[in-house]
Amino acid sequence: MSALQLSLQQKLQQKLTPTQIQVVKLLELPSCDLQQRIDEELQDNPALEEGIDTNSDADSLGNDIDEEPDYGNDEAYENPLQNEDFNYDDYIQDDETPDYKLYRQGSYSEDDDNTRDIPFSVGISFGEYLKSQVYLTHMDKPQRHIAKFVVGNIDEDGYLRRTAEELVDDLAFREGLTVSDDEMRSIIEEIKTFDPPGVGAYDLQDCLLIQLRQKEPTPAIERAITLLEKHYKDFTQRHLNRIRERMHLDEDAFRDVMNEITRLNPKPGSAWSGTVYDRHQTTVIPDFFIDNHDGNFTITLNTGDIPDLRVNREYNEMLKSFKESSDKKDKKQREALRFVKSKIDSARWFIDAIKQRNETLMRTMQAILDAQKDFFIEGDVTYLKPLILQDIATRTGYDISTISRVSNSKYVQTEFGIFPLKFFFSESIANSEGEEISTREIKGILKEVINAEDKQHPLTDIQLVEILKLRGYNLARRTVAKYREQLNIPVARLRKKVH
Repeated sequence: MSALQLSLQQKLQQKLTPTQIQVVKLLELPSCDLQQRIDEELQDNPALEEGIDTNSDADSLGNDIDEEPDYGNDEAYENPLQNEDFNYDDYIQDDETPDYKLYRQGSYSEDDDNTRDIPFSVGISFGEYLKSQVYLTHMDKPQRHIAKFVVGNIDEDGYLRRTAEELVDDLAFREGLTVSDDEMRSIIEEIKTFDPPGVGAYDLQDCLLIQLRQKEPTPAIERAITLLEKHYKDFTQRHLNRIRERMHLDEDAFRDVMNEITRLNPKPGSAWSGTVYDRHQTTVIPDFFIDNHDGNFTITLNTGDIPDLRVNREYNEMLKSFKESSDKKDKKQREALRFVKSKIDSARWFIDAIKQRNETLMRTMQAILDAQKDFFIEGDVTYLKPLILQDIATRTGYDISTISRVSNSKYVQTEFGIFPLKFFFSESIANSEGEEISTREIKGILKEVINAEDKQHPLTDIQLVEILKLRGYNLARRTVAKYREQLNIPVARLRKKVH
């Protein structure tokens, strides 16, 4: 038998502070979701409240935005019971009111005459619509939680691009929940019965089959299901005569089958727009506004109805009374002190996290503006320069993962329209003169050439390569094919129109 032994082990670990954890989570939220997150924090933390202390505005966090909050001695901060003489003043700055109502290029200003009308609409998003259907099933509470997680992984086209095994791993990693693969598959199959038909499919074949199986069975529908199950590859390659011969169908019967398939929606998520739902679709709300004043740009962070926040005065008074209390060894007093202090700490961390979020967003947007200034002046996509996340990370000094979080699901309103931040990022290639050109420019030319082609004799990828080469862009055929697919343009055979 081996004896028990004690040993010392020294490790070097990197730990995130509570504020850093909050900032990482808040960075991913667009402006329209930040309000909801603040509302949740206001409900969960009684030490956090809305409002401005009009008696002491000079001491607010908004006026010393560049200063790091002083939390005092770390040991006392972590556990005040080990040091009953902890610095009380570090917790009684109840006027910490970050002014993130209007944030303009590194300085704060609040101008009632410059109030903006923020676009909004009443309704629910596609994701919310799917989540609302979770409660109409017979799932129990734990299963509904898993189902909402799965729904959150469905993309805007209505597809679930992750397998059951991958979702099981994600749940275990993110939330520590253990779910069997079979249970996950069962929940996914339940989601596939949701409206609109075809939602939750893994791929196009699965999507079309889901829609057909939900219809009233007819001979044409049953044959359509057989076609997609057994001849899907030929179907995608448009070998229709071969399929008809193998299924032993005459022209009229085969036409009925094809009519059933062509009525299906290859992108179930698109059914949410263009119909009665479209009028209730959530409007894109910009996270930034960029104004051009004769070449001088001003960036404004959209804070909408985000309230001013501060630490609750009553909690500060309670902390003060605990400090002045003579009976510091009483167990209930110590527990109350621990609770009050933890809530005040949480409130301060959350306030500071919002401040850092705004600073990070502004610095990132400023770097994008500096890199793509020609576009913001002219509004022409050909003025966009090659730009990758690492370029902005280098300019701002942030990690590339931070830039990725900022650019995800964020929008900016310019005089030329509203654009997602990802619009300004693209890879580069070199033209015949050795100049670096954005791949977005190449895609624009490619789309223009295909739109102008003779639809009875569409251009093949080889022909597109030759046309681009004449314009000074020397690309391989597989590169042209990749760009064409990214533009959702089918191959020449499928673009052909016969009159």
